Amino acid sequence: MTKRQEKMYRAFLYLMLAAAVTALMAAVYFSYLDKIPSTIKIRAGVEQELDFKVPVSGEIYRTSEDAAQVSSLAEPLAGAEQDKDKVAESISDSVESIHVDFAHTVKVKANEIDTYQMNLKLFGVLPYKNVDIEVIQDKMLIPSGIPIGIYVKTSGVLVVGIGEFEDEDGKKVSPAKYVLQKGDYILQVNGEDVANKKQFIRMIEESQGEKMILAIKRGGEVTEVMIEPGCSQNKEWKLGIWIRDNAQGIGTMTYEDTDHTFGALGHGINDVDTSMLMNLEEGTLYRTEIVGITRGSNGSPGELTGYIEYDMDNVIGEITENTTEGIFGVCDEEIEEAACYEPIPIALKQEIELGPAQIICSVTGKPEFYDVEIVEVDLERDNINRGIVVQVVDEKLLTLTGGIIQGMSGSPIIQNGKLVGAVTHVLVQDSTRGYGIFIEEMLGH
Repeated sequence: MTKRQEKMYRAFLYLMLAAAVTALMAAVYFSYLDKIPSTIKIRAGVEQELDFKVPVSGEIYRTSEDAAQVSSLAEPLAGAEQDKDKVAESISDSVESIHVDFAHTVKVKANEIDTYQMNLKLFGVLPYKNVDIEVIQDKMLIPSGIPIGIYVKTSGVLVVGIGEFEDEDGKKVSPAKYVLQKGDYILQVNGEDVANKKQFIRMIEESQGEKMILAIKRGGEVTEVMIEPGCSQNKEWKLGIWIRDNAQGIGTMTYEDTDHTFGALGHGINDVDTSMLMNLEEGTLYRTEIVGITRGSNGSPGELTGYIEYDMDNVIGEITENTTEGIFGVCDEEIEEAACYEPIPIALKQEIELGPAQIICSVTGKPEFYDVEIVEVDLERDNINRGIVVQVVDEKLLTLTGGIIQGMSGSPIIQNGKLVGAVTHVLVQDSTRGYGIFIEEMLGH
């Protein structure tokens, strides 16, 4: 081997070594990236432990203007590599920030509702992430688990499909093509509000083919479009669209609050055709009775079948919000009075442990506790409805349902006497497992 070849070989080895070190550092970096959530919530007036066991450190500083509300924000446990004479420092006019090291357990306490931010670095060198700290009021909620019948009315009418029809000459036409889109909400026609599907169809017929100005909501923005109906072979004026103005189903109530408000489902009500979150105008909760169970199996999710009478005598609440985190509203006082359980504390996401837990559901007609295992907790998952994975281990529930099935969405998850979250989805390939949402996400909707 010549000297030139030897130098090239040595350079190649150095390059490979550098690449290996870089890849190793990248792997270590990304393995730690989701260990600390971008937002951490802590209870006002309660000392709590943050035990992430991640070699990151940084500074906590206040983001609000009032600098005199917190008596002690960060205090490391014994053994933390910080100056013990400074552990009781407060963030105030004289103390702008507090240093924390999450390689060790850190105690935090804030006496008032406030917000903070942490600038963290991995190994004290590599930029890690900025983390928001939200100090929230401590909460006691009544876990529910009762089945609920759900009816929601959309704001305007929802376009669920664009099609075509044959006009008077036998030609296929599609007036709505390139004008409307699947997922549009039609709110007005020529300045008149659209209340429901029946009214909208009448408006089209009354147009007699004259151009119509539609106010539509698309992607969160309201705009106007012009469209000209076509006449079908049946002498009916049409736009060539399929529309929907309501949705019904059953689910499970997660919690009731002492102010008569409730949270349920743990996920929003999406349209079955567009998969989009339905734009709620009004909604109603109905008393329902479970009349059948289709057991789930791997690859085939089961479901609860409920009987609902949509009359005023069976109304148990009003739905005021349909959000990604669930449905929310106000329940009747009689529902709260009939609650099976007492209020319990909530568990923040960093307090949840892998291991035994329970869910409450009403597959037998009344709320009951069933044993599950929390097998995964993802503090930073993009899909907030899937931050928790539970596995059913209760033999009775496995016999009845095969695990998690449709209709159990919203079933409260309880661990160590605290409300952790709610079941949201079944894993289709393993019916014994299901996803859940953190209760703090539902409360923060």
